[in-house]
Amino acid sequence: MRGAVLAIGIGIVTVVLVAIGTIWPIPSAIYFAGSGNGNVLRAPSAPEDAIQNLGIRIRLHQLPAAYNSLANKAEFTESDFDQDVTGFYTSLRTQATLESVDAQPLHQSDDQADMRVRFHWITVLGPYDDTRDIQVVRNGNRWQVDWPLVRRPSVPAQVIPVNYLRWDVIYSGSTDEWGSQNVAGPNVRIVDMRPVNRAEGVYVLGELLNNDVVPAWVDVRATLVGKDGNILGREDSFDMISHRLLPKQVTPFRIHFPNVDLSQVASIRMHPESILISASADPVVEILNQKYNVQPIASLTGQLSDQSGQTVNFAHVLSTFYDSNGNVVWVSDRYIGRALLPQSPVDFTVAVPEDLARKISSERTIVATYSPKGVEL
Repeated sequence: MRGAVLAIGIGIVTVVLVAIGTIWPIPSAIYFAGSGNGNVLRAPSAPEDAIQNLGIRIRLHQLPAAYNSLANKAEFTESDFDQDVTGFYTSLRTQATLESVDAQPLHQSDDQADMRVRFHWITVLGPYDDTRDIQVVRNGNRWQVDWPLVRRPSVPAQVIPVNYLRWDVIYSGSTDEWGSQNVAGPNVRIVDMRPVNRAEGVYVLGELLNNDVVPAWVDVRATLVGKDGNILGREDSFDMISHRLLPKQVTPFRIHFPNVDLSQVASIRMHPESILISASADPVVEILNQKYNVQPIASLTGQLSDQSGQTVNFAHVLSTFYDSNGNVVWVSDRYIGRALLPQSPVDFTVAVPEDLARKISSERTIVATYSPKGVEL
């Protein structure tokens, strides 16, 4: 009997709460439901409001509503807009979520405003920023965004000869799992290593060489030992490395130890690891127009050009920066949000800490490529 009364009571309370939430929704509920103005969507009485409203609709995956809010929607279809926002092919952008939007006014008149807008995306591989110069126009008492559509690249029909090197690994049995091998791993060695002390912790920077004649999947682990002999931390390079190395290739690596100061460290134990893998020298991604900029923002800029005949869904740019003596100063990276199509250059920018910018005399950049399943090609 008590159980029946309890069940009826829970049912009545649930109905009441649902009714309250429907009649008087709180701002967070409005936000996730994507309706109402509340503290999220605002009347677009200023250019910044129009930009923020567009960002909210994109974040909530309300792309039809975002498209209908545009001033220049007659210039392209909703499908064109959808593909521009989410990516034309499988890439980081495909499953990304827009975290926030920052808008910086460049110029404004009574009826038009030029804005530099930075879209902060969250992806499975971490944050990714996309910056666009966007024009916002006044339409009566409302401001609307003129969306700068990036159209799908048109790749001409062509024949690309395949003459790249390839290495295949034949396992002893069909049930062998990847990484479980009865042969020694390829000969890899660390050719440079140095610790760097920064506000966010200790970084161990360096370079790893595949000194063998076969390809290797590599990783680098490090252990910090304190002055009292205790272990301060064990970390690995995670994605701050190119895990696939062909024979005689070199990759940078960066290992982060948060909440550790270099003054606490007595020694560093380095542990390079390698596994024999199948690999090929294709796809080939060429780096074009590479330039190091100290001002106005310290960065390395350039373009990536897919020289193969296949689409590169995920590209990871890794840059090593050196001082005048050839010592590693910093290792930085950037994932490309869009897929690379054959013969269609894509811009990239790799950030550099401002306090290290003037110590840098040279740099070297490599590109790691990945298949849709996350395994390197």
